[in-house]
Amino acid sequence: MDNDSLNRFDRIVAILIHLQSGSVVKAQDMADRFQVSLRTIYRDIRSLEAAGVPVSGESGIGYSLVEGYRLPPVMFTREEASTFVAAEKLMQKFSDKTLGTYYESAMYKIKSVLKGNAKEHIEALESQVWINSPEERFNKNTPNALNILMESISAKTQVQLQYQAPYAEESTIRVIEPVGLFNESNYWYVLAYCHVRRDYRQFRIDRMLEIKRTNLAFTRVHSNVQDFKTKERGDVKVKVVISVNKDIARHTHINRNYYGFVSEKVLGDTIEMTFLTSDCQQGLARWYMMFGDSAEILEPESFRMTVLDLVEKTKNKLAYSVVA
Repeated sequence: MDNDSLNRFDRIVAILIHLQSGSVVKAQDMADRFQVSLRTIYRDIRSLEAAGVPVSGESGIGYSLVEGYRLPPVMFTREEASTFVAAEKLMQKFSDKTLGTYYESAMYKIKSVLKGNAKEHIEALESQVWINSPEERFNKNTPNALNILMESISAKTQVQLQYQAPYAEESTIRVIEPVGLFNESNYWYVLAYCHVRRDYRQFRIDRMLEIKRTNLAFTRVHSNVQDFKTKERGDVKVKVVISVNKDIARHTHINRNYYGFVSEKVLGDTIEMTFLTSDCQQGLARWYMMFGDSAEILEPESFRMTVLDLVEKTKNKLAYSVVA
């Protein structure tokens, strides 16, 4: 849809709202307001009539809507209202303080248009929905990180971070161009072009010790975050198949998706799991060792050797610590 079509659509909607605001509205008043010709207003009115809006008009007087006709306010069913409770609880746990405050304000507005029975329905549910989230997903020193990053993405302006990388002794100052946000393994990340590394990097939100807006514009045009993540998933993958005792398998669901889990099938007392991963050497192998005494590697042989190497190193470490 081109800009002219969008402008006309917006104007027609505005004309409908204008007609609802008074008993009689003159065509010339609308032409003056929208800075168009009378001919354009007449054409827009005919479009509303063709869409079924009951517009009445009298020459020399103006236009009005048939008595009793009004666009209904936004209404929600009880079932739709229930989703707001779940969303509000999730926002309380999975958004930072500033974004959560904005969402709380929006929820008050939504609740104000609910019918009486829907309001009662929400009130009955609110105290009965609880989300357990023991991990700290946001740094208390950057309670507005998500909001700043969203503004940066929208305005295409750079952001300065003081960032604490995992296991690094010192934090570093980074100037980034945020591409997009994503949530993975219950943590928020921003994918961004880093001017320090001169490449794309992802930064975990809770590791941001400080975040500042800047007036510096983006230096390049970025693809969207979905394209980057899709490309990442498209890297060369290794198929790994393991068999896990059914009693143990139920404890592996939380993190397995992070390591490339694809599918599973039940085979008697075991669960056969298939993974596609580009990180056999570290991530998946170390994850497997957590329950390796109740599992078996079916393929490939290279993954079996990787795990055996980790086991051998662990045994040597334990033996050395006992002697020491």
